[in-house]
Amino acid sequence: MNLKELAQTLGLSPTTVSRALNGYPEVNEETRERVQAAAKRHHYQPNARAIRLATGRALAIGHVINVATKHEIVNPIFADFIAGAGETYTRMGYELVLTVVNDAEEARAYRSFKARGTVDGVIVHAPRAADPRIELLNEIGLPFVVHGRATGAPEPYSWIDVNNRRAFRRAAEFLLDLGHRRIALVNGFEFMDFAIRRRSGYEQALEGRGVPIDPALMFSDEMTETFGYRAAHAALANPDPPTAFLVSSMIIAIGVRRAIQDAGLRMGRDVSVITHDDDLSYLKNGEDVPIFTATRSSVREAGRQAAEMLIDIVRNPGAAPRNRMFEAELMVGLSTGPAPSKG
Repeated sequence: MNLKELAQTLGLSPTTVSRALNGYPEVNEETRERVQAAAKRHHYQPNARAIRLATGRALAIGHVINVATKHEIVNPIFADFIAGAGETYTRMGYELVLTVVNDAEEARAYRSFKARGTVDGVIVHAPRAADPRIELLNEIGLPFVVHGRATGAPEPYSWIDVNNRRAFRRAAEFLLDLGHRRIALVNGFEFMDFAIRRRSGYEQALEGRGVPIDPALMFSDEMTETFGYRAAHAALANPDPPTAFLVSSMIIAIGVRRAIQDAGLRMGRDVSVITHDDDLSYLKNGEDVPIFTATRSSVREAGRQAAEMLIDIVRNPGAAPRNRMFEAELMVGLSTGPAPSKG
């Protein structure tokens, strides 16, 4: 079935059907939904080349990945985000363009996207405080959405994020309610915005209960299982070791659990652990009962919604920047319990 035949079936003009399928704002929502349902029912696939010519759009979204140095984006979490974004791209007729660069080439990659017109917009990953990419993308006029936030950015921008500060404050307060006072923080790189916010939430909880913050119990590095093991091993060797750990990813948590076991201790009884769970499709936190008590927020859903937000920005240029915040859910699992009594 071609566009003209689909339009005849619906009793609409080909122009209206085309605009409905391509998200033009002047088509009302009821008509858009009716057209999209009919297109799906009749297995109609719009001609991508014709759409590109008619709209001047590339029908592609770019992702620039920096792998020159250790970086939070080089981890399995990225795959689930891309899977979620990819679902949106497929549903909305877009393609994904992935570019892998070194540090010095990142700005050039964004400028190349804009100059060549190969993408309609980009999703920015792993933002840092006052991230210079935001100013660059605004300067060159390439639409973008940031997965996360960049504290101190000089101008407004669109972002989608989880409330990291509140999630970690709530998790630390949960441990404090269980009687823990020696709580270690095993965090990602603290030049990354999410890690800055998680540390802030942890510190707010301790300060709110009058518990001293001990730098000897605070660790940050690339989020790997090995880092989790080494940090927990060092913390447990402290003359006054922690009775609980608050950690930034499931991958780190696995290393922390290994260190607890190697020390002859039992997780959930001798030492408690709370982690952040991105609800990864291939690294599930148990079945019916979570293994780890965790602050949970789906990175795959974040990918879906970030892609939807960016495509809407592309289709509605000039609109004000938009923001979307997820609240993490605290899931109680087997890894936490009351602080062990001394003596």
